[in-house]
Amino acid sequence: MRRIVSKEEGAKKKKRNQVILGVFLALIMVLSTIGFAIQGGLGTAPVGSENELEYNGFKFVNQNGFWVLGNFVFRNNPQEVEDIGPETEIKPASNYQGKPAYIYSEDSDAEAEIYVNLGQLAQRVQRACPVGTTCADDLPVKTCDDNFIIIKESNISSISQENNCVFIEGKKEDLTALADQFLFKILGVR
Repeated sequence: MRRIVSKEEGAKKKKRNQVILGVFLALIMVLSTIGFAIQGGLGTAPVGSENELEYNGFKFVNQNGFWVLGNFVFRNNPQEVEDIGPETEIKPASNYQGKPAYIYSEDSDAEAEIYVNLGQLAQRVQRACPVGTTCADDLPVKTCDDNFIIIKESNISSISQENNCVFIEGKKEDLTALADQFLFKILGVR
């Protein structure tokens, strides 16, 4: 027997499914664009060209406007963003290896930067809502007990970690560069 569902519950379920489908399609578009940039674009640049950068022993190649390091793709190279400094204690990439990671972001570009790169390490990367925050979607509520990355707009740029929460804060135009700084730090580039 099928359960009787009210119109309100049906509409809520339909809206949730539409949001999931929209996020899935957007993710496919972003990943296919990045895949094209890596695989089908101009190929690799000749050694020693202006499309290559060596930084702390890591070789970055500029392909179609993205900086590529192995399987990782960044909008900025390490020389284009400020160093968050050695005094900022951030857990390494191994902290995310094979575990779910959650993300809350007020900037879609910074979220995509983290999502695409961290998705290669984590079991999965999923949007979530911090405790005490009202979120529009039916997102799971997460705390700092989970691997949780929170990207917010702020007048002061900073990257900090409390327990398993990473807080990336800055002006809207700086959030993608701050996301790259965070990734460079956990990957050991900086």
